[in-house]
Amino acid sequence: MDVSLADIAAWLPDLTDGLTVSLIVTAGSLLLGIPLGLLLALGVQAQWRPLRGACLAFVEIGRGTPALVLLQFVYFGLPAVGLTMTSYAAAILALACNTGAYTSEIIRAGLQSVPHGQREAATAIGLSRLDELRYVLLPQGLRIAVPALLGFSILIFQGTSLCFVVALPELLSRAYEIGSTTFEYFPALLAAACLYAVICIPASILVGAVERRAGHYSRR
Repeated sequence: MDVSLADIAAWLPDLTDGLTVSLIVTAGSLLLGIPLGLLLALGVQAQWRPLRGACLAFVEIGRGTPALVLLQFVYFGLPAVGLTMTSYAAAILALACNTGAYTSEIIRAGLQSVPHGQREAATAIGLSRLDELRYVLLPQGLRIAVPALLGFSILIFQGTSLCFVVALPELLSRAYEIGSTTFEYFPALLAAACLYAVICIPASILVGAVERRAGHYSRR
């Protein structure tokens, strides 16, 4: 291995472009996936059986199917039925479905952890089911779910490295490109790993702080 710091510095623009793509895909997946997870969490608890069954099937399929398979299904499989997407759109859609399936369980656990007495009190003061959800369950349940959602967000960011299979120019793809042109795979991948760590380590520290703060409020 004969790579200098100047070589790595020359790679940085490409790698940071890839990092930007990874962050955009992460943000898009979370912006679509978490509201989807909330809807699925509510649907799984619905009293109407067809809706509950459909939501439960989506959650189980989404959780049981590897993200890599979802990515290839959306990008390579859907064109067979006339639905063609760019690698960007396919990556966001596949990871959003994966996010929705997993976060629905996180959010459902948060909603179910709200003490039953809170529901009884809402009923006693005459709140409708929608108002009970808006003013009682969601504020408390989502606050409980936030640390786990933040932790899952880190996993989705790391999961964007799978998007190289759909030719998305994210961080790992850029590192491979550099490796294939310079034959210096080890330093290129090591530099990519360092950029992942630059995002993931502070994010993990933030999640830990949020968890401690949430635990502090839950004990009050």
